[in-house]
Amino acid sequence: MNKGLDAVFMNYGIRNEDMEIIKKICEEANIDFDWFKDFILKEYHELKMKNEEMDAKSLQKLVEKALSN
Repeated sequence: MNKGLDAVFMNYGIRNEDMEIIKKICEEANIDFDWFKDFILKEYHELKMKNEEMDAKSLQKLVEKALSN
């Protein structure tokens, strides 16, 4: 197993192996994985990198913003 940081982790804060699990879940739930990755996971990771508080209201805003795209 590669112990280094991969591009997926750098962009989304999620290990590549875990991203594959998320992809399978999206497929099973009929959710566009690329949309989910770009508009939910990446936004969430960017907010966490800025040390912004992530409460239920913040997450709801993130999802509403993603749904408008």
